Amino acid sequence: MPEFEIQHITRYLYDAPARDSANQIILFPIKDEYQDVLKQEIAITGNPIVDKHIDYYGNEVGSFTYSDPHSVLTIMSKVLVSTKYRPYPVNDIFPGQQWEDLKPLQYMVPYIDFLRQEYFEGVEELKVIVDELRGKDETPYQVALRFCEYVYKNFNYIKGVTTVETTLDEIWKLKGGVCQDFAHILTEMLRLKNIPARYVSGYICTDKNGMRGEGATHAWAEAFIPDYGWLGIDPTNNIIANENHIRLAVGRNFMDCSPVKGVYKGSSGHRLEVSVVMDGEKVISKEEIAAEGAAYTVITPAADHLAKNSYQRHMEMIQQQQQQQQ
Repeated sequence: MPEFEIQHITRYLYDAPARDSANQIILFPIKDEYQDVLKQEIAITGNPIVDKHIDYYGNEVGSFTYSDPHSVLTIMSKVLVSTKYRPYPVNDIFPGQQWEDLKPLQYMVPYIDFLRQEYFEGVEELKVIVDELRGKDETPYQVALRFCEYVYKNFNYIKGVTTVETTLDEIWKLKGGVCQDFAHILTEMLRLKNIPARYVSGYICTDKNGMRGEGATHAWAEAFIPDYGWLGIDPTNNIIANENHIRLAVGRNFMDCSPVKGVYKGSSGHRLEVSVVMDGEKVISKEEIAAEGAAYTVITPAADHLAKNSYQRHMEMIQQQQQQQQ
């Protein structure tokens, strides 16, 4: 099984001292049969206590507050992850049956959010395209790959023309952007054909072979395939996401999966720097962060004991009832 060491550094530099900085971090890779966290270390300026919980989508989320005045806030995660190759879906079921199997999912709790389409002015134009792209006798798996190829070929990969707040309309008009924009368009296309689709944040680790998205956080989509489960699809590179894609979080869109976000009191002037390096390279050391007042804390990978919010517990109860009624 391949192993990857990833260092993710987020640094805020303020024009004037900030205080009461409240932040949420989703920097804890998903743990399942295809991905495991062997070790993780977190260092944060000021050494605040990080409270962790599991959100509705199953992501491990940390939150902290740093109250003292500070001109710099650095959040560093260093993680060692092992992955396992997952076989691709097998088209051994008649396409018509697979499409029928997808229909009940619109009424089932785990999938409702991932079928909800986001309205934008170009949606009617997009509907025509997805109808033309879907082959008459193709399975959901084949259609998902066709949609992925369409985004890859028809949208230009251009850094700096979009932000995390860019809308679908803006992406559609630009016909360009970066990985998160490609993922948003692909999830919309899949949902238009009633294929549950979710946004994934994480990293791509490919030994510097020219893949788009290296050296930064990455994003792609997952499509739910009957008799298989969630299939990762990377429209930025037109590939199936597998053992070289490290998953941090899943959700409806970027806002559910943002690795770091927060608020603070102080001047609006600040600069954000984000760096991701792989396999032993260093952008910042723990000693440098310690100089800002941080401690280097070892985080235990296991998170089964983490608290779940009441909404998540309620949704899980409904899900279990639905499964019993099938």
